[in-house]
Amino acid sequence: MTQTVTLQYLFDPLCGWCYGASASLKALAKHPEIDLQPMATGLFSGSGAKPMKSFAAQAWAMDQRIGALSGQPFSEDYRTKVLAAEDALLDSTVATRAVATVAASAADRVIDALTAIQSARYKDGKDVTSAVVVAGILTDLGLTDASARLLAADDALLHFVNARTAAARDLMNAYGLQGVPSLIATVNGAPTILDASALYAGPDNILAALKLA
Repeated sequence: MTQTVTLQYLFDPLCGWCYGASASLKALAKHPEIDLQPMATGLFSGSGAKPMKSFAAQAWAMDQRIGALSGQPFSEDYRTKVLAAEDALLDSTVATRAVATVAASAADRVIDALTAIQSARYKDGKDVTSAVVVAGILTDLGLTDASARLLAADDALLHFVNARTAAARDLMNAYGLQGVPSLIATVNGAPTILDASALYAGPDNILAALKLA
């Protein structure tokens, strides 16, 4: 009998390295023997947000490295409209709420929502710190309930988001993980930390590590 692998994926929606891993994550999410569980850590949300201006040049240089490793595009629109925008923040609060609302209403669409938000930022140069912008992205995906709830930002949603990010951070602490993206695979109750850097070369190395290749 085939054993389903639980794969917990720890990320932040505005993490460039996580965007670099997005194509591999989409492939892993479709694998019939993998139960992929995306978990946003809130790394750049709330108190973790910071002004872009202070490190925009450094971020662009790192993005070029990520693009070279992963093949993911970082556009000129992203450089000029996001990194160079006056008073821009690296703030994943809205995007983190968005993926949580999707997890609550359409759990199998979380990776779709995440990759659409990432693409809007890094390819289209859109401001995904805006709830209106991100709600529009969800609507375009047909996730209208999640879109409406994101805009409402009611207390129940905020509590749900806080609980999910706290659980993700607890996992990071429990396994001594230092950053995102991170992967924890569990087979037959036994957890294993996978080398997330393998994601930048495609899903095959991860599948091989899980003995699913």
